[in-house]
Amino acid sequence: MNVLISLALLAASVNGRDIVFPSVAGYQTPFSMQRNLDDGVDISSAKFAGLTTFANLPYAHCLAAGAGADAPGQYDIAILGAPFDTGVTARPGARYGPGGIRLGSRRIVPEMAYSVYTGKNIFKEWAKIVDCGDAPLTVLDNTLALKQLDAAHKVVSGRATNNTEYSVPRIVTLGGDHTTTLSALRSTFHHWGPVSVIHFDSHIDTWDPKVLGGGISDYAGVNHGTFLHIAHEEGLIRNTSIHAGIRAPVANKHYDLRNDKSCGFDLITARAIDRLTPEGIIRRLKDRVAGTKVYISVDIDVLDPAYAPATGTAEVGGWTTRELLTILDGLDGLDVIGADVVEVAPIYDNPGETTTLAASEVVLSLLTLMVNRPVNS
Repeated sequence: MNVLISLALLAASVNGRDIVFPSVAGYQTPFSMQRNLDDGVDISSAKFAGLTTFANLPYAHCLAAGAGADAPGQYDIAILGAPFDTGVTARPGARYGPGGIRLGSRRIVPEMAYSVYTGKNIFKEWAKIVDCGDAPLTVLDNTLALKQLDAAHKVVSGRATNNTEYSVPRIVTLGGDHTTTLSALRSTFHHWGPVSVIHFDSHIDTWDPKVLGGGISDYAGVNHGTFLHIAHEEGLIRNTSIHAGIRAPVANKHYDLRNDKSCGFDLITARAIDRLTPEGIIRRLKDRVAGTKVYISVDIDVLDPAYAPATGTAEVGGWTTRELLTILDGLDGLDVIGADVVEVAPIYDNPGETTTLAASEVVLSLLTLMVNRPVNS
């Protein structure tokens, strides 16, 4: 009986249909890019391999010294990672945020990034966009780390642009805790002077350093809750700045909010969206910063923890990812000269990468604002 079964199987295999593999054109992105090859299968452009850059953009060694073989060439918008989280007052982990956001952007491919809302692909417009990798920051000394980040911003923003009509490259920073925004604002001040800050967050982050950390030491007074106060003291920001999405409690109901106003900020609470709608939020933001250069800082905890659990100081009652993206896209037309997405701590994310996916889409919206509105210094 076994012999008969074996013979039947052999006969079936002899008479079986040949398996025909698809041509090269049958291999689809993002796993490999389609190319016309005379023979073989192209694997030269396989995704999920090699360096992980934001949205699979080209890597540039923007911090290279001099103009030798390692020089990065010219670019108009740079992605810069700031792996720093020793200024937090709650859960650490945002030093891994830049890598997490890049991983969350794996599905974005410049060749296939046409928006269904606008019909445009920002990667095929006038701006050359590159990923500069991360600034090398020590984890042992906050003061030195911030000096390193200051220097990195100075070098990256000091490179020649690819489009000669616009002389200063703009930077989107991937944080890192929110302290890293201080270095970015120092950089933008050097090229554009004081800017209006649109600050998406659940916390005001204008706490007086003497109140938050300064009671321990001046060193401790520089942190992710005081950086906007320090930026105001240094004259980096205008009195036309504004918070959006605020819902966290303050320590002193009188002093903290008075101090916030003295730092130049108006305030939109998270629940205001129920009354104003996203369109109303957009109008208030645009009216506040009208006629000025704008820096946009997005703390991912502006989102509700349901949409962004992977952050250091989560606060319930926040916005949805769709609401935030709608508001960001509604800011089209502003002179956005710099931006960041901060406080992404991937260790607290879920297996679906909820937070890093959201953060990468926020970065894409910020890049869109920059590409849609070129700005001269």
